[in-house]
Amino acid sequence: MFELHPRLAADTRVLGDLPLCRVLLSRDSNYPWLILVPRIDNLREIHHLAEADRQQLMRESCAVAALMEASLQPDKINIGALGNLVPQLHLHHVARFTGDAAWPGPIWGAKPAQPYEEAGLEKQVALWQRRLVGVEGFVSA
Repeated sequence: MFELHPRLAADTRVLGDLPLCRVLLSRDSNYPWLILVPRIDNLREIHHLAEADRQQLMRESCAVAALMEASLQPDKINIGALGNLVPQLHLHHVARFTGDAAWPGPIWGAKPAQPYEEAGLEKQVALWQRRLVGVEGFVSA
């Protein structure tokens, strides 16, 4: 049975599900930041996925990146599967702007996380859920 890693659960809000992945919103308001987590138990690496699931992960990742690009018009979309602290496979999708706090470097360690205030978080959750409705197979949480 799929279970979200406790650190991901603490650092994000669930937006909903795509056919393969749970879609999360980072609680860090410094950057527009979505995370995809394949709903497969004990999965650590992309190459551990079956071929069909690897293709589905790429479709979902590209759809989320395209949505972020169309919605936010960033200078760059950074996508990364880092798992040093959280071994569960997850793909970060971060919209980057030349004026953001970490530009042009990586976001990790550049600035302490700035959690959304509750009202701001709820507004972002609703906004991203409305946007994600246009992605094939998305089911809101």
